[in-house]
Amino acid sequence: MGSPHAVVAAAASLLLMAAFDGALVHADFYNDVDFVWGYQNAGIWNDGNSLSLMLDNVSGCGMVTKNQYLFGSIEVQLKLVKGNSAGTVTAYYLSSTGDKHDEIDFEFLGNETGQPYIIHTNIFTRGVGNREEQFYPWFEPSDDFHNYTIHWNPSQVVWFVDGIPIRVFRNYESYGVPFPDRQAMRAYSSIWEADEWATRGGLVKIDWNSAPFVAYYQYLQLRACPWHGPSGSSECSAASPPNWWTSPEYSTLTYQEQGQMKWARDNYMIYDYCEDAERFGGAMPPECSLPKY
Repeated sequence: MGSPHAVVAAAASLLLMAAFDGALVHADFYNDVDFVWGYQNAGIWNDGNSLSLMLDNVSGCGMVTKNQYLFGSIEVQLKLVKGNSAGTVTAYYLSSTGDKHDEIDFEFLGNETGQPYIIHTNIFTRGVGNREEQFYPWFEPSDDFHNYTIHWNPSQVVWFVDGIPIRVFRNYESYGVPFPDRQAMRAYSSIWEADEWATRGGLVKIDWNSAPFVAYYQYLQLRACPWHGPSGSSECSAASPPNWWTSPEYSTLTYQEQGQMKWARDNYMIYDYCEDAERFGGAMPPECSLPKY
């Protein structure tokens, strides 16, 4: 039998799949994404279900979904770079465009062999970020595929890892906190060199002798509301059966999910911007004093 946290993760992943099973929209990497740079370092196989992105000393690689979305769930199974991944970043995120863009991030910061990856999360609203939270994974993310899901609706944004919520950003616009509910976003993923900051603040540099660095993806799911122009905001936020994400059951975490998130944050969280009073000179962002769920 596996360790307790492995059992919890597996059970949570099954519950998440069951909750979202009503209308899974299976995507494939042949038809639903474009490569925006370093296309020569990308590979697709398994009828479009499997993808690799590679970083070498010439180029990294990046992809983006062809469609834009407003609300729903974007998920993928990802196996990170194995071995010495110091100085590399594998990014998986949603983003709109422009100076006042919205963005919801997963970034996986590489490390030396035997040292843990860091799961770096952030959210930008109207072009402003500075809301970083970081975690160690409770598993080795380069040994096998793990599910990373961004769930986004008019009430909250939730980051899930193997079905376990690790972070929530609630809609507190009534308190003056901007929320990403007006701009459609595409899903992006890339692998690139960032050794000036990625590993121990840039102290550990990339070792090109370990190249190429390869991240593997499978089973992209785009269970989200396609954007069809200016009317999309009202179409995607309307409370209706097709817009499952507007259902009251998705407006907040369940009690079970709250317990799972507390477990993840108590045991694996290593940085929380809401605990960094020195950074903000004591003038903390307003959401930091408001309930997370």
